[in-house]
Amino acid sequence: MAHTTPSVSRRSLLQLLATTAGIWGLSGPVSNTWAQTAAGGSAPELLRIGYQKSAVNLVILKQQAVLEKRFPGTKVQWIEFPAGPQLLEALSVGSLEFGLTGDSPPVFAQAADKDLVYAGAEPPKPDSSAILVLKDSPLQKLEDLRGKKIALQKGSSAHYLLVRAVEKAGLQWTDIQPIYLAPADARAAFERKSVDAWAIWDPFYSATELTLQARALATGRNLSSNNSFYLASKPFATQYAHTIAALFEELTRADRFAQEHRPETIKLISTFSGLDAGVVSLFLQRRPKSPVGPISASIAADQQRVADAFHKLGLIPKTVRVADIVWTPPGGTRLAQAGKP
Repeated sequence: MAHTTPSVSRRSLLQLLATTAGIWGLSGPVSNTWAQTAAGGSAPELLRIGYQKSAVNLVILKQQAVLEKRFPGTKVQWIEFPAGPQLLEALSVGSLEFGLTGDSPPVFAQAADKDLVYAGAEPPKPDSSAILVLKDSPLQKLEDLRGKKIALQKGSSAHYLLVRAVEKAGLQWTDIQPIYLAPADARAAFERKSVDAWAIWDPFYSATELTLQARALATGRNLSSNNSFYLASKPFATQYAHTIAALFEELTRADRFAQEHRPETIKLISTFSGLDAGVVSLFLQRRPKSPVGPISASIAADQQRVADAFHKLGLIPKTVRVADIVWTPPGGTRLAQAGKP
């Protein structure tokens, strides 16, 4: 289905952003200043966006060439990454302006003094990640992870999922054997039984569940909110607030397309990713409505808990205060109350 981008009036954009805020609790009322930013201002000459296969809203924008139409004077480059840590490394060294990751990568990046900011977020997706075991595995409960080899991408959202699973099982981090592998290598190790379990997110989760009949020992439900964050380079966020506002508007519109046009979305993502339509369908079933907006105080506080957990285990070298790198849109409210001093 073709996508058209109507001109956006100040009033209609304010209404859209206010609706988004009402859906999942953005921080305070949406200001007129913030609404105005999407309708004016110069766009950058180059916009490099990092994304993963799980980034439904971004994939829709890419496949429908929405941003190329919205910003005709901007060269938009799309760069795919296997996971969030690699994406944020590229962003921090100036190879990207904007990208989407899960909850853990920004914590590791901030602890390493990477120069980036939290620009926005999507609502939690607790059902979209899991700790998988093969169908014939003797492991039946989280406590059975003691002494086992568990594959995961270091610094990814799966890392925090496993931290929480170990904690819930009453185990220590030293009671397990984390095996740090990128998703493709982890899948291979999992399939040949070189590891006992795999902490992973969709669509890898759905693909493995359907093709290998893997079962979930636990999902993010009751373990992790599994928040998704849009990160930006600090210069980009400072200079192009209006572009970020327009990105949020288009991303929210893309999410509405995904919710209202499911068959077309399945075909679009399947064509892009090479994944079977059944895998994409299952992946999307687990994904809630995901409008995009600035970081709320509650989301920032949730993210601070992620940071504190990693620091407590010595997995990051220092305490980080999430609120210090939460970008404030024009007319927005500083989230000084979120996080620890």
